[in-house]
Amino acid sequence: MTTRFTKDHEWVRLEGDIAIIGITQYATEQLGDVISVELPDVGKSFKKGDEIAVVDSVKTAAEVYAPVSGEVVEVNDGIEDAPQIVNDEPLAGGWFAKLKIADKGELDGLMDEAAYAKHIG
Repeated sequence: MTTRFTKDHEWVRLEGDIAIIGITQYATEQLGDVISVELPDVGKSFKKGDEIAVVDSVKTAAEVYAPVSGEVVEVNDGIEDAPQIVNDEPLAGGWFAKLKIADKGELDGLMDEAAYAKHIG
């Protein structure tokens, strides 16, 4: 599955009916060094656009919004202990949460890589 992006610099990658969510390289560059991450609780449901996590960096605190609706089935505890992973591997090991997606149709409104590159360009 290809990765989709929001205008607020979140990414989502679908694996079956599980949506993996994180923030983009561009977002980490804007934030600077990430010093802590607040993750959602497993079992909590979110609607598309809801605040799902908070990132604190040396520059600011930023909200992370759910790019799709769903229920949290897993969070990346590793980034709570080592938040620099978000900076080092934003599109891989620095993911935030996995959601059981409620409506795959919500992915249609998100940008592909080319559109996102143009958005930040």
